[in-house]
Amino acid sequence: MPAQSVIPFSVLDLAPIPEGYAAADAFRHSLDLARLAERLGYHRYWLAEHHNMTGIASAATSVLIGYLAANTQTLHLGSGGVMLPNHSPLVIAEQFGTLNTLYPGRIDLGLGRAPGSDQRTMMALRRHMSGDIDNFPRDVSELVDWFDARDSNPPVRPVPGYGARIPVWLLGSSLYSAQLAAQMGLPFAFASHFAPDMLFQALHLYRSSFRPSERLAKPYAMVCINIIAADNNRDAQFLFTSMQQAFVKLRRGETGQLPPPIDNMDTFWSPAEQYGVDRALGMSLVGDQAKIRHGLQSLLRETAADEIMVNGQIFDHDARLYSFELAKQVHESLTD
Repeated sequence: MPAQSVIPFSVLDLAPIPEGYAAADAFRHSLDLARLAERLGYHRYWLAEHHNMTGIASAATSVLIGYLAANTQTLHLGSGGVMLPNHSPLVIAEQFGTLNTLYPGRIDLGLGRAPGSDQRTMMALRRHMSGDIDNFPRDVSELVDWFDARDSNPPVRPVPGYGARIPVWLLGSSLYSAQLAAQMGLPFAFASHFAPDMLFQALHLYRSSFRPSERLAKPYAMVCINIIAADNNRDAQFLFTSMQQAFVKLRRGETGQLPPPIDNMDTFWSPAEQYGVDRALGMSLVGDQAKIRHGLQSLLRETAADEIMVNGQIFDHDARLYSFELAKQVHESLTD
């Protein structure tokens, strides 16, 4: 097999809260998944910041990273991502500096510029309606400067965090972060698990515009996709209906918990809703191991990704764990 087939395989976790469950259950489920990922050899495990979403429990991203790090041994943990315009760069530097001090060499900082919320929630976060996104490049640079100790005597110093050399990633679903990551010489992760339309354009822009830096000599691109795996295609498609319903509800302005799967989506969505959700989830691999294997091989061939990150929101906890186990088996089979 080609060398690209041995690329790292990682986990994205939104700490989903299924209907009938609470955030505490989601945290226990995340710990189960993190321990499984560690045992199976997943490369890294990231958590994503969202706000005012009753079906996602990872709002306090750095706190949840600390919980999982304290209850695993070697797993590499990080944010996928922290929405930097929601926060002071100094606070993020201190939070991740603290995590890195407690769990040295195990912490990543992935950064996004989206709000991760609606406009009213943005105001509750004390985020202004204009200006913050324009400050994103400056804020990223400030974080990197602190972590790399580029000023030997800075007027403001994150303690801990200064000189910590924490890996910094830029995340995106458009061309903006791809271009910024290329300019700054940082690794780039594309969110094709919910917004795949600009994936290939972003990868091309990132690679063609990349400027080597002290942190990274050549471009490193990670592609995030959904994988819903089961013993057969029918079971996998049934499990996938939970995520499909959640996306429909989001477009309807409904923020609920992750719904249980249903037998027939045609009774739930309109043709227009189906079109929108199919487009948003178009990079999802849903099926048995043979179908997942074929999809992964195609994805690697088409994207030449340096790393694949897997998201999978499944209502039944055991089925979710099993899906990640099957996906990792497929990944390992690609190297045979």
